[in-house]
Amino acid sequence: MSSEDSTDADQNGELPKHGLQGPEPDERPHPEGRRNSQGIRIDPEVEAEPSTRRAVISALVENEPGVLSRVAGLFSRRQFNIESLTVGPTTVEGHARITMVAEESNPGIDQIEKQLAKLKPVIAVGELDDDAVRAELVVLKVRGDEPDKVHAITEMYEGETLDAGPRTITVQLTGREQKIDDAIDAFRQFGIIEIARTGQTALARGDQPTVPGEEPATSGEPTTPANYDD
Repeated sequence: MSSEDSTDADQNGELPKHGLQGPEPDERPHPEGRRNSQGIRIDPEVEAEPSTRRAVISALVENEPGVLSRVAGLFSRRQFNIESLTVGPTTVEGHARITMVAEESNPGIDQIEKQLAKLKPVIAVGELDDDAVRAELVVLKVRGDEPDKVHAITEMYEGETLDAGPRTITVQLTGREQKIDDAIDAFRQFGIIEIARTGQTALARGDQPTVPGEEPATSGEPTTPANYDD
């Protein structure tokens, strides 16, 4: 240290700074998040919140006691986000179809299919395309103060009146999810007393099988498998 530097240090009470200019290490920003293998920092918000989408998954299963509880137990253990689930027989004797709507990330949807395929009663499983034929049903009980208007709304949505009395009217509507949502909103003006709504059920469009490898039978011939290629 020169005599001039020493004089400066004595006058200011501290040693002079040398090297690169800029903030001290403790004054510099410290971004959060880990780095990938290339050393690029990963945004923790992007990493923590994978995008999700809605998927309709169809599973062909053996129609035996307890099959639905096994499927429900799988979803509960894995904490899959299942919005709706329907089940019913198919044209093949001893088979049932489970249709579920899930809101998950792509890896989550893949896991649903893989885990379902591992269950013993499951014969085949697959995700339906966006253009699949979908429908659901809702039964609404509304106040009967304005029966003419209730019947008009029912006809507008191609519904059916199941019961009509002096105090309540019960109607049934079927169709795609958006149609059902719109109809429910239209009936709110009368006062909805009770509502029962199924989940979505769906089939693949055209002659494409709904799940890979499915061999449906013609109604009335439940034991004779059919082939779409015939």
